Amino acid sequence: MQNYRSDLKGRCYKFSLAVIELIDRMPQKRSAWVIGDQVLRSATSIGANLVEARASSSRLEFKKFQEIALKSANETIYWLGLLRDSRLTSEQEVAPLEKECVEIANMIASGIMK
Repeated sequence: MQNYRSDLKGRCYKFSLAVIELIDRMPQKRSAWVIGDQVLRSATSIGANLVEARASSSRLEFKKFQEIALKSANETIYWLGLLRDSRLTSEQEVAPLEKECVEIANMIASGIMK
């Protein structure tokens, strides 16, 4: 179980860094700034909520932070799709991030169900 947690935490951290890099390469347009801000907030929130869950004082609080992390992952998938479909970034840039976010969301959901 420890490897699962540390792997998930590490993946979320690397994912956050990759999203930061993507946002920094986006065009200087108002739409890119607004959507980029949203995806940056939701993407970095995933790992932050998992870290917060580890410091929980109860199982109920732990589960709540896990659920928030899952919601942030689902929101991030939405924003990444919007970036791709609005052509603010290329599909080649977004596709690996979308894939990783789906995998992270599945890992979190699996943990919540157990």
